[in-house]
Amino acid sequence: MQITLKGRKALVTGGSLGLGFAIAKEFAEAGADVAIMARRRGPLDEAAAAIEVAPGQQVLPVVCDVARADDVKRGYGEVAAAFGKIDILVNNAGMSNAAPFEEVTDARWQEDFDLKLFAAIRLTRLAWPQMKQQRWGRIINVLNTGAKAPRPASAPTSVTRAAGMALTKVLAGEGAAHGILVNAMLVGLIESDQWVRRAQATGVPLRDVLANMAKDIPLGRVGTAQEFANLACFLASDAASYITGTAINVDGGRSPVP
Repeated sequence: MQITLKGRKALVTGGSLGLGFAIAKEFAEAGADVAIMARRRGPLDEAAAAIEVAPGQQVLPVVCDVARADDVKRGYGEVAAAFGKIDILVNNAGMSNAAPFEEVTDARWQEDFDLKLFAAIRLTRLAWPQMKQQRWGRIINVLNTGAKAPRPASAPTSVTRAAGMALTKVLAGEGAAHGILVNAMLVGLIESDQWVRRAQATGVPLRDVLANMAKDIPLGRVGTAQEFANLACFLASDAASYITGTAINVDGGRSPVP
């Protein structure tokens, strides 16, 4: 099976670091033109420079705070103007935000909904009409396994992620007749920049942090960003033409819910 995205135009939010960067890089290697969105210019430019492309391919870094409605509209317009269309949308922006319920203020709830749910809603709303018109589109919502199996003290993240899973199913049902496939990828424990920062902050070697995290993972190890990106590339391609409305765990078997 050959997976190609040649000729496709993709937009990846949270694309300057971690999973978003890995996805954008994999899309580019498969032949797509890729726009990456993030809030900070420096990391965006570094990420764009690190993504190798063939002659004629584009990597477009776009500074955008997707938690702000006005910035979403402006940033999406910049991508649409450069690419002419957007075939693939990956809603990946977000970070871990978990605390005991009593500690979560209204402001913290709202911030999480704006960043993780409303950003996906607003970007999808902008991409949807054009995807319908061309009768082809792929939307991938990056969530986490807490969407299916929330743990104590995991609000607001687990709640907003569960809402993202419901959004995925609604959109999949509406998009199917128009050739728009919508799926979610649920992150388990994946080696990423946040664990590197945690190791640096605590002074514990990264290998020890990852080994401790892996203790309750059936596969016995933490996943890699590349493994996550491999699935995203498959779902974004024609090879996944009969898959929509799914929420796929990428967690080495750790989640108690399939």
